[in-house]
Amino acid sequence: MDKLRRVLSGREENEELGLTAQVLDASTLSYSTRVKWFAITFAVGVLCSILGTALLFLSTKLFAVFYTLGNIAALSSTCFLMGPLKQLKRMFEPTRLIATIVMLLCLVLTLCAVFWWDKKGLAIIFCILQFLAMTWYSISYIPFARDAVMKCFTTCLN
Repeated sequence: MDKLRRVLSGREENEELGLTAQVLDASTLSYSTRVKWFAITFAVGVLCSILGTALLFLSTKLFAVFYTLGNIAALSSTCFLMGPLKQLKRMFEPTRLIATIVMLLCLVLTLCAVFWWDKKGLAIIFCILQFLAMTWYSISYIPFARDAVMKCFTTCLN
């Protein structure tokens, strides 16, 4: 449990980082403050996503905006746990690179589909892809979760 607290609070020793990176990665927030702000930001993200889904029947634009803002808030909430620099480094690790690129691309394409291209169906497809990419990205932090999901799907398909 102490190891988990050290990692989440940013006190994990890492000799590979230079002094500048360690200073930029450090945060003055206490562990309890980080956890509280993570919970608040994540809850706002979930609330925006649920509100966006509820607004689907009223306006596709509102749906896309709220759903995308919810995903951005949920994604940024982990910055409170690890720090923004460590979060960005972990997002672009080789195991998460494809999921991160697809997720960020779908966030942008959802808004493009609604505001510039005015294609409501395409916006909904991009929101579904956002959800799938965000899910695949999120389970990459759980050891062996991706393997379990892949095994489950291959078993169901065979």
